[in-house]
Parts: sequence; structure tokens; C-alpha cells
Amino acid sequence: MSDHTVRTLRPDEHRAAWDLFRAALHVQPGTDEEWEPAARAHQDGRVLGVFGPELIGTTRSFDSEMVVPGGARLPLAAVTGVGVRAGRTRRGVLSALQAAQLADFAERGVALALLHASEGAIYGRYGYGIATLANRVVVDKHRAQLRPDVPDGGEVTVLGIDEAAPKWPELYAATAMGRVAAMTRSEIYWPGYEAQLRRRAKLVQTAVHRGPDGVDGYLTYYVEEDSHEHGKLQVMAFHYANPAAFAGLWRFLLSVDLVDEIVLPLRPLDEPHALLFADPRTAKTESTDDESWLRLVDVPAALAARAYGPAEPVVIEVSDRSLPANDGRYLVGPGGASRTDAEPALRLTADTLAMLYFGTWRASALADTGRIEVLDAAAPEAADVLFGTRESVWCGTFF
Repeated sequence: MSDHTVRTLRPDEHRAAWDLFRAALHVQPGTDEEWEPAARAHQDGRVLGVFGPELIGTTRSFDSEMVVPGGARLPLAAVTGVGVRAGRTRRGVLSALQAAQLADFAERGVALALLHASEGAIYGRYGYGIATLANRVVVDKHRAQLRPDVPDGGEVTVLGIDEAAPKWPELYAATAMGRVAAMTRSEIYWPGYEAQLRRRAKLVQTAVHRGPDGVDGYLTYYVEEDSHEHGKLQVMAFHYANPAAFAGLWRFLLSVDLVDEIVLPLRPLDEPHALLFADPRTAKTESTDDESWLRLVDVPAALAARAYGPAEPVVIEVSDRSLPANDGRYLVGPGGASRTDAEPALRLTADTLAMLYFGTWRASALADTGRIEVLDAAAPEAADVLFGTRESVWCGTFF
């Protein structure tokens, strides 16, 4: 029998949970100045704590929406602040937290949950799977010459952080929601984001691109000085609504003086940086990493909401040990998805379905590596087409 008690924390308990989370990351307790924006990033009713009898673990989330293939937006819980007190790990504390949090999501009708994993071996057991990948791109500014046929772009205005921060929500909403897996950012998100940027650099700038129809792109950056004469330009946000804005913002980046390298930490896999330059090797992809982990909290709703490619329908059988209401068989086809009693062609677990859902991973690859049980040899190829997407999915929001 567990001696853990899990409950929703009161607002006056949020700071203790925040400090516990920081300690789990080997960071000292925050100051009053640091807590002020962090407090505004804690949504009331979304912070959980485990007591045994003192506070020994915590997790929190905030409400959002996520774009799924076809353009629909589903209710999303953005999970963050997960931590267990040192000396109490590997005793079921995290499992108790996850069970309580997922049950809460299901009760409130949340369809999807998303997190950024500090370790890759933890969250699969709770039904999360790697849903989006991202590239770390580095551009050698001294070699960077745009090809002559790259679009000119529009006008760019540079704003300091005090002027830009109140405009970020509007800029983001206007430029960032066109890609599958993009998520909305409520007022809960922005205080923590701003505080993080202010900690990173003394001078944070936002470049806003305007085309013929108004604002259609922006980026936020700072220059990180090192032991050399010049520094690295770190791009912390880069969103655009059309190719002209993409090109125009790159023209701006290349115009910034006293910079050796331009670094873009997490970018979509199919973003065509290299194609802008006379020498494509000017832009190097240094690594590809998991960007976000998805959990389908309501499998019937999530499957029914997205669009599918032109292929023969496939029956999948899903098993979900954390949320057994999701167990069952689903007929997935170009016309949609629904429960069925038909014999399954593929069997998979909740974490594997999360990996398949956005099309980041092909069903055939998941089957070849043992993650999907194949009962009909033709089904993986059909599922590749059904779940595939035209462009790489990308969340673009770190929390």
C-alpha cells in the first residue's frame, strides 16, 4: 500500500513546488525577484503535489490548444515542472503524479498532453511518445552569401525587449499557427518566457517583418559574446507566415555586425535554410533531437479530429495501461476514424500511437523495430500514407 498522497496545490504552495522542481534540476531555490514572473506562469488548479508526509514531488500544466493534421485544434495540456525530491526517487512518486495528472486531464476532457523530456527513458511508460523532432542549425556568417534569386522580403523593424514583450502574443498568433503541432500560447506562458530571455542576455532584440499585408514574421535574438572578438547570434524565436518573410528575416540576420555564427537551436526538419545560400554548406545541421513528447489522453477524439491520407482503411488495436478507456479497435481511413469491432491489422500501445499520430514516424518503421505488431502485411504501408503529413510537424514552443 502506498503512503503517498496526491492533491492539487493551493496557490500559496506553488513556490514550494517550484523550488522542489528547481532542486530536482540541481538549481538553488529562486529569489523573490525570480519568483514574481514564475508565479504568474503557474495556472491555478493545474499544480499537483505528492506528500509523504512533506512535499516530495510535483508536476504542473497549463491549458493550450494544438493544431493537428487537417487544421483542427484540440485541447492540450502542456506539462512541465516535473520533479521528485532527492532521496525519494524510484519509489513510485512519479508514477503517482502521472496517474493523478492523466486522470485529471481525462476528467476535464483534454484530448492531448505534451511535454519536453529531460531524459528519454522516463515518459514512454506513461504513454508519451516522441512526436516532433528538431534540428540545431548553425550558419557561418562569414561564408553566408544569399543566392541572387532569394526573395527580397519586406521591411524589418527592431524592438528592444521592453517594447517587444507586450507585442509577442500578437506576433506569435499572427505568424506561428500554420504548422501541424503548433500550440497556442496563453497569458500563462509569456511571463516565464520573458524571464528566461532576460536571464540569458542583457540585450534581447526582436526583429519584426512586414510584408504587403502587414506583419508576417518575427524573430527574437541576442548576441552571446565569447573569448573571441565577435560572438554568436542566438535565435530564440523565428516564426513566419510565408516564404518572403522567411527570406526577409534571414537577410536581416546576415546584416547584424560583429557576429561570427548564427545559431538556431530547434528548427523544423524541412526548413530550407541551406537552399538560401550560394554555398549550401554554409548552414550546417549539427544535431537532430526530440523536440516534444505527445500523449493522446482521449484516443477516440484525437483520432477523429485529424485528417488522413489517401490509402485503404486500416484497423488498429490500441492498448493503454494508464487510461484503459482508450483500449479498443479503431477503423482509420481517408474519411476519418471511429471505434470498430472488426479484426485488427495492427496492434500498438499508447506511446507508439503518439509517435505515429503526427506522422513523424512511419508505421512501417515502427513495425520494423518491434513497436507495432503486424497482423496484415499490407497494413503498415497503408498506415504510412494515412498518417503521413505533407510537411514536417514542429511544435516550436518550449516550456
